[in-house]
Amino acid sequence: MTSTPEEQPEGTDPAGGEPFETPSSQSPQEPSEETGAPRPGGPPEDHTPAHSFGDEAAEMANETEVEGDPAQAASDELVLAQTELAERTLDLQRLQAEFLNYKRRVDRDRELVKQNAVFSVLTGMLPVLDDIDRAREHGEVEGGFKAVADSLERTVTAPGLTKFGAKGDEFDPNVHEALMHGHSPDVTTTTVDVVAHAGYRIGDRVVRAAKVTVLDPES
Repeated sequence: MTSTPEEQPEGTDPAGGEPFETPSSQSPQEPSEETGAPRPGGPPEDHTPAHSFGDEAAEMANETEVEGDPAQAASDELVLAQTELAERTLDLQRLQAEFLNYKRRVDRDRELVKQNAVFSVLTGMLPVLDDIDRAREHGEVEGGFKAVADSLERTVTAPGLTKFGAKGDEFDPNVHEALMHGHSPDVTTTTVDVVAHAGYRIGDRVVRAAKVTVLDPES
């Protein structure tokens, strides 16, 4: 037969038979009222206040900052929009000024091209007009030829071509070309004597200077 260990009484040491206290027999100790430290065997208590004045002030500041953010954002967006509007306005004004300058330049160039074309055409007609003047001086402008000559002179006058240069005019080197100089006691200034070829101008622009002979006063 096998022997079974004898049951040991509760609270005795199996090795030496000395009595001891089991952990379950110990009761939790309450914290000290004076120090607030937990007694051995009991859980520590949290004596930190749930809310402090500093936490409440920080929360109020955060709430104020959060409430102020939308207004600040709207103000920033308004400033940005105003800046962009000012930039776009300057761009529009610059483009408008460039367009006006371009339009004036185009109009000026168009007018200049027109004047050059008229100048070129009328310059080619000057020899014909000189022939008509010589024929008129000799009394050869009669009948049908006279009608043609008059019509041609009216046609070239319409664009603004005007004839200048006549006997007795004061000599002007800007519009007269002197072919010969003479002296006469009858003049006090340099005067046109004979018009070899009449001068023509369009507006203020001289198409051809008048070719003349002049008389200078005797010294």
